[in-house]
Amino acid sequence: MSLVSLGVVSVLFTVGTYLLLQRTLSRVIIGLGLISHGANLLIMLSAGAPGQPPVLPIEGSQPVADPLPQALVLTAIVITFGITAFLLALALRSYLLTGSDEVEDDIEDRRIARSRHDAEAASIEEDDMHEVAV
Repeated sequence: MSLVSLGVVSVLFTVGTYLLLQRTLSRVIIGLGLISHGANLLIMLSAGAPGQPPVLPIEGSQPVADPLPQALVLTAIVITFGITAFLLALALRSYLLTGSDEVEDDIEDRRIARSRHDAEAASIEEDDMHEVAV
């Protein structure tokens, strides 16, 4: 694997992760696409050197290409296409309902996180009180 290819994979993963952490659905979809392209490229790079097609009769001692990484990448492409189509449908529905593709915080999630934080703080205070009493 060359350093340029490794650099391309790392840039795809980095930019994809950055876009996944954004609050707009369009950026999340693009980030997911970049990460999937990076993963596919990494699988193909790990397959090794190219060789003869594995379906033809082998003449001589020429190396044969490994078909497993190719099959994995083809499967990943189909799965990524399905996920992207589903996310695009969700983004369109969200845009039609709200007029924006920005993801809002869920009030119920905030309430649960706040109550969990309060319960952990109370548990820590009880432990500290118990240690002082002993």
